[in-house]
Amino acid sequence: MKYAIILLLCFHFMTSFSQQLQFHYDARHSIDPKYNPKNFTTLYFEYFKDQDSGKAFFKPGSFLLKMQADFLGQDNNMGKFYMQVSQSFRCWQPKIFLDVQYSGGLGVTEPKQYSFYINNTFSLGLSYPFKWKGAFIASQLNFKFVPYKKPSSDFLYTLYWWRGLMNYKFEFAGDFSVWTENKNHGDDFTKNLQGKRFSFFAEPQFWYNASKDFSVGTKTNMYYHINTTDNVFQAYPTIAVRCKL
Repeated sequence: MKYAIILLLCFHFMTSFSQQLQFHYDARHSIDPKYNPKNFTTLYFEYFKDQDSGKAFFKPGSFLLKMQADFLGQDNNMGKFYMQVSQSFRCWQPKIFLDVQYSGGLGVTEPKQYSFYINNTFSLGLSYPFKWKGAFIASQLNFKFVPYKKPSSDFLYTLYWWRGLMNYKFEFAGDFSVWTENKNHGDDFTKNLQGKRFSFFAEPQFWYNASKDFSVGTKTNMYYHINTTDNVFQAYPTIAVRCKL
């Protein structure tokens, strides 16, 4: 059922999306070889549309579909894939939106028996978009559910931002998220753990617009309790190009 909902949303809004394709070189092995076996490239694809009309009873807000493929497998094959889709809407006057979100993915390892799923995550919450000193910002608080063998229900806070600089010749954009999750997932590896684990993820980006449709820039992937349960903060900048479609 969840896949049918996602596909309906995709086809319904696809014609009105703003779209971009990004290609990144991630040198995290060179920066932090202890936790990263190799450098790799990433292909990132995003549809986004902020389509609130403010007139109809049912007022759709922003729609986001993003897909990321990391080519970290053997012989530079795709080793990890991640997808996120979200839609906000309102049927009241204040510009506070109800947000519905799904994310999930998978990873392939060597040897293959250690391959993994990025577990399905379902989120529902409130989003408040606003403008501050020329920046476009959206503050979002969701309640998320991850259906492990022992499910985890937690709050997730995300802040999105975008700011044009020097007559939009440069862009500063990105997002960060904080959340908690059960340490015990109900499997053999975590069954003896107790309590919650705090996690943080951010991806600030800086772009130089060489033309209307082509940009060069960088994104810094920041992690805490994402790639490892060790209490370490990880930050890995990339070199990137972007095409707006």
